[in-house]
Amino acid sequence: MSWAIGFDINWNRDIGYGVPATCDHPGCGKEIDRGLSYVCGGEPYGGEHGCGLFFCGDHLAPSDGEPGDWAFVCERCRAGEDAEWFEPTPDTPEWVQHKLTDESWAQWRAENPEATETMRAATASAGGDFRPCGNETQPAARQQSPEKEPGT
Repeated sequence: MSWAIGFDINWNRDIGYGVPATCDHPGCGKEIDRGLSYVCGGEPYGGEHGCGLFFCGDHLAPSDGEPGDWAFVCERCRAGEDAEWFEPTPDTPEWVQHKLTDESWAQWRAENPEATETMRAATASAGGDFRPCGNETQPAARQQSPEKEPGT
C-alpha cells in the first residue's frame, strides 16, 4: 500500500506525500506535502496523539509522554485537550488544477460532479483561495478520541 494519495474523512481533504500542501499553522505558508512526515501525531489521521493536520518542521514539536509513547505534534495538540484545533489550509492551486485536469482524476471527476463543479467555481472566483472538495468549512463531526474532544 502506498501513502502517495488518500483521503481523510475527518478533515474532508486529500492526504499523502503526493499531495502538495501548505503548512496548516496560520500564516506560515511553507510548502510541504500531506505525507506522514508532516502529520500532527505522526500517524495517519493523527493517531493517538495528534489532530491529523499537517505542519512544517518549525510547527511540530515532541508531545509529552514516556519513551515510545510520544509523537511530533502541533502546538495546540501539545497544549492539551482544552486547545482548539487550527483551521486547515485550503488546497494549493497546483493540487486543485491537477484534480480538475489530469487524466488520472477523470474517474473521480465523473463520480463527483458536484465537488468538481464546486472546485471549478472556487478557482474562478476565489483567486487562489481553494477549499478541499467543495467543503467550505471544517467538518462538524471531527472524530477524535474522547479524552481529546475540543472544549471539554
